[in-house]
Amino acid sequence: MIDKKKLYSTAEKQETAVLVAVSTQKQPAEKTKEYLDELAFLATTLGVETVKTFTQNLERADIRTYTGKGKLEEILIYVTANPVDMILYDDDLTPSQVRNLEAVFKDIKVIDRSLLILDIFAMRAQTAQSKLQVELAQYQYLYPRLTRMWTHLSRQSGVGVGMRGPGETELETDKRLVKDRIAFLKEKLEKIDRQSTTRRKERDRLVRVAIVGYTNVGKSTLMRGLSKADVFAENKLFATVDSTVRKVNMENIPFLLTDTVGFIRKLPTLLIESFKSTLDEVREADILLHVVDISHPSFEEHLDVVNKTLEDIGAANKPTILVFNKIDLYNPTFNADNDEGQEIEQTESVLEQLKKSYIADKADHVVFISAEKKENIEELRNTLFSIVKEKHFSIYPNWLDLGYTAVQTEE
Repeated sequence: MIDKKKLYSTAEKQETAVLVAVSTQKQPAEKTKEYLDELAFLATTLGVETVKTFTQNLERADIRTYTGKGKLEEILIYVTANPVDMILYDDDLTPSQVRNLEAVFKDIKVIDRSLLILDIFAMRAQTAQSKLQVELAQYQYLYPRLTRMWTHLSRQSGVGVGMRGPGETELETDKRLVKDRIAFLKEKLEKIDRQSTTRRKERDRLVRVAIVGYTNVGKSTLMRGLSKADVFAENKLFATVDSTVRKVNMENIPFLLTDTVGFIRKLPTLLIESFKSTLDEVREADILLHVVDISHPSFEEHLDVVNKTLEDIGAANKPTILVFNKIDLYNPTFNADNDEGQEIEQTESVLEQLKKSYIADKADHVVFISAEKKENIEELRNTLFSIVKEKHFSIYPNWLDLGYTAVQTEE
């Protein structure tokens, strides 16, 4: 796997970074600020401290250096005068932009959004499959950006006498080695994918429910609450990379509940391609639990991002329960006309207000909960059970004739 010590190393000291973004007609300044806040959160997930943010209004990003010449000089002056380890760009940089920026900033690392996300996935991956998926995405990302930095690979792949073609340059050899590694990883993942498909077919007769949503919306916490399973949950982006499957019984009707990797704005396409077998858990699910963090100011955009991603992977139009989570953190009662910014007194609870709001009409099945506080979980259970039961009896129409009793059990 790619040696990420060259990218991030927080063992000795906390690394520092400046963030850079460009506002355009398609991405106004307000939206750029939101994206930069998210980029800072991504950096924090890796233990990197943000010390400065630079933004620039342009018609489009500069094809050579992303920002204009004046802003580039401003960034250079700052990073030269201050201890900065890396410069994080909120968009993907082209190979030529990376080369140009590295020439300007010398020993300071230049990293774009996709590479940052890839490194978080590499840090979070636990299973052999997810580690291979991340490694494949890393190589596919870095292949068009190859320089002589890849010389060390020749020592790993047994390149020697008789292996190098006439007149072949070192860079061409490195590219061939990386292409071979990509082909090898794809072959291994295809084998694992076939094994995963076989396992899914073996449990084909059970209803499958997949929990999907934007990253850090509380999917794993909800999974833990519904399945009583010890599932890792943390207030960081991409706390879950490996999908987790648990068998659950409600009123003696079994189904499979899967926690999946979170989606995000500008999710690298390479990750979607590499995580094909993991995302198959979503594609082949019978029911989706789409979890949304309603306390987040951009929750509606997050909802749209997930819906678009589901559409891209062919998992749209499934029976879905829209679960608005974190109602304990949601505050809809801000009085904009009050100069002191005080809250309006409400006789109704937040839950009652939400149930009467336009948000409640966003899907056929909408439930408002707090997974952390276990608020209104029973309504979600009932809604989920009614849909699972309908699907289950379409598979086993004679289930009740087998003598099963309605006993509430959970595994």
